[in-house]
Amino acid sequence: MNTQTTANTTISQEDIRIPGRVSGILVHPTSFPSPYGIGDLGPGAYDFIDFLAASGQHLWQTLPLGPTGYGDSPYQGPSAFAGQPLLISPDRLIEQNLLTKEDLEDMPVWDEDKVDYGPAIAFKTSLLKKAWASFLHTPDKTMIENFEAFCDAEKDWLDDYALFMACKDDQKGLSWLEWEDGLRDPSEKEKKLLRQKFSEQIQYYSFMQFLFQEQWDDLRSYAHENQIQIIGDIPIFVSTDSADVWSGKKLFQLNEKGYPSQVAGVPPDYFSATGQLWGNPLYDWDYHAETGYQWWIRRVRRQLALTDYLRIDHFRGFEAYWSVPADEETAVNGQWVKGPCEKLFQAIEKELGDHLPIFAEDLGVITPEVEHLRDSLGFPGMKVLQFGFGDMNDTTYIPFYYTTTNCICYTGTHDNDTTVGWYRAQPDIVQDRIRRMANVDGSNVGHDFICFAMGSIARYAIFPIQDLLQLGSEARMNTPGVAMANWAFRFKDGDLHKGLQDWLLETTKLYGRYYE
Repeated sequence: MNTQTTANTTISQEDIRIPGRVSGILVHPTSFPSPYGIGDLGPGAYDFIDFLAASGQHLWQTLPLGPTGYGDSPYQGPSAFAGQPLLISPDRLIEQNLLTKEDLEDMPVWDEDKVDYGPAIAFKTSLLKKAWASFLHTPDKTMIENFEAFCDAEKDWLDDYALFMACKDDQKGLSWLEWEDGLRDPSEKEKKLLRQKFSEQIQYYSFMQFLFQEQWDDLRSYAHENQIQIIGDIPIFVSTDSADVWSGKKLFQLNEKGYPSQVAGVPPDYFSATGQLWGNPLYDWDYHAETGYQWWIRRVRRQLALTDYLRIDHFRGFEAYWSVPADEETAVNGQWVKGPCEKLFQAIEKELGDHLPIFAEDLGVITPEVEHLRDSLGFPGMKVLQFGFGDMNDTTYIPFYYTTTNCICYTGTHDNDTTVGWYRAQPDIVQDRIRRMANVDGSNVGHDFICFAMGSIARYAIFPIQDLLQLGSEARMNTPGVAMANWAFRFKDGDLHKGLQDWLLETTKLYGRYYE
């Protein structure tokens, strides 16, 4: 039996392998119903798991679970290893006697349909600081012992992350590139002094990670009890303003001052005529190879301690990545540079076991070399229905033309418009094609696309919750290339009603994706 040993658990490949054809829902925890301005790991999350189980689903896909940075994007955060403190449930903290109901009395009135990140962050942070103050005086010895054990088990990433965040607070939130010299590139001796200086803030940030881990582990266990497996997500690149770059500068293509010399992006494509200039620092793959790809091994190990499967965003960047000079204003003037290819994944498999439970996000400019890398590793790729039906000359993503079961059929992704919004924007010829292929009138196109996905030969069928709820463009999660006003979608209590549950259960049974 192949296993993967992590700091927290041993993952058995046989345990997480799902039999047959399965389906599930894509939704980030920030979208869950919650009275606190943003979805969390409290009752709304458990209600969602109940809905999945009752409707015959066995997969839940999230976006990256880490803390967010500029623009509130889960793909641009201060750590590739940490969890998102904003997901910590105040209700659970009350159960642990870390908060009281009185702490919630001055809560703002929230928009049930959108996350207003500014006020939500301020409110949740105030609660988390109260929980930390309570912990400093807790008589609960078990909680204290568990916190200490967590800090010891996760110290390989937690120590630098907590120190980075403490320094960032000291520097009023500035990017580490703008910090004073003693903080920008501290030696190990200087780090020791900084840990003494900022000890209280370091403990606070460590405790937030402990709370996130406890609540996430409890929710994941509940999901497993209900035969729900979780698909996590990580971006291939990390943010420049992150603990990862600050503490591991040799891992990245930086100049002598620490600024990226080349940055990540993609050339002009379906989403943007000028490409997408992400601005993330690119990896120094030669240095990664010299170190046996240990940073990546640690990263994948950490994520597979949180989820059962792992979708890696922009998988094609491992075969070749789009390198753009850091002073460019768009991604047009970049070039393809060869990546580590199979060598990286061979190193990961050597330590974590064969048959890695990884999904390859293989969208965009895909070459035969990328396809060969994906297939040689056995990773399922993505088939997005909107791409197929929107291009009259491309059958790649239309389910009737699939040639392998080892793929994931999506109605759309977090980067797409909702299916209803997308359909409404299509020309008559595309709308007519969909109606005739599905033998429908187009009035329930979100559900029609779910049926397309369910009926495909793809082993996995996944659909954003917006398509299940048949919501329009107002419910879109992200618009690529637009920096602000993304990631805010929320659904409400009562949206996942009994009638919807029954429809989804019957549809899942109809297309052979149900098992008990």
